[in-house]
Amino acid sequence: MESPFKGDILKGKVALLTGGGSGIGFEISLQLGKHGASIAIMGRRRNVLDSAVASLHSLGIPAIGFEGDVRKREDAMRVLESTVKHFGRLDILVNAAAGNFLVPAEDLSPNGFRTVIDIDSVGTFTMCHEALKYLKKGGPGREPSSGGTILNISATLHYTASWYQIHVSAAKAAVDSITRSLALEWGTDYDIRVNGIAPGPIDDTAGVSKLAPEEIMSKERQNMPLFKLGEKWDIAMATIYLVSDAGKYVNGTTLVVDGGLWLSKPRSLPKEAVKQLSRAVEKRSRDFGIPKSKL
Repeated sequence: MESPFKGDILKGKVALLTGGGSGIGFEISLQLGKHGASIAIMGRRRNVLDSAVASLHSLGIPAIGFEGDVRKREDAMRVLESTVKHFGRLDILVNAAAGNFLVPAEDLSPNGFRTVIDIDSVGTFTMCHEALKYLKKGGPGREPSSGGTILNISATLHYTASWYQIHVSAAKAAVDSITRSLALEWGTDYDIRVNGIAPGPIDDTAGVSKLAPEEIMSKERQNMPLFKLGEKWDIAMATIYLVSDAGKYVNGTTLVVDGGLWLSKPRSLPKEAVKQLSRAVEKRSRDFGIPKSKL
């Protein structure tokens, strides 16, 4: 699918992505690179990093991979320092590393709960915290009046409640709070924009295959407003909007990209039945002179 953005909209920018070697994260890496950015990827699996970097290089995209765990502050510091040393600056931080699995609350150990919180919430804050000195206005390679941008990948699970994902719901609620708080503080003090994206179910990702296999999704599609899964491309395009000058006045927002799914619920009545009921109510109102508000 052709991008709606100019191919050089991110020319000269440097982006570091956690979890950027696979799934949604890699598609974001790919599209940022196709639109002019140099790419650094942080992840725990060397084989995944090497494969992702090779794929980007094959397209002429400057890229490098660094092994690291977002739960470890020393790893965050090392990777950020190495990124800036390699490319000369940092403009964009995308926090896409995450952990998830289905489990009833009573079967989830405190350690399992903590692990997801550590990756999603603490890891996001750690990366932001250590990136501040590079992203703030006047940072290495930066103009004295222009800061960078942060994008946190979230979810919609906590907007209401989600079955068997109490750990992720709590973690992503914290991520959204981090996004808003840093947008306020760092937007004001350092000219850093901080936003998020909350994807819905995205086709051809480990998240969908692990959390909502085809046996479930074939039924769920009936309740989706657009009757289809999203694509990784959709999340990447939303990312380009938010981290580029196209989104220069957007700060503290978590953009939901789920086709309206989190708003949806099964119809209580078929549409035709509702029309018939409405006509019957109107007729009763005319026949008996009863205001509709009293019915």
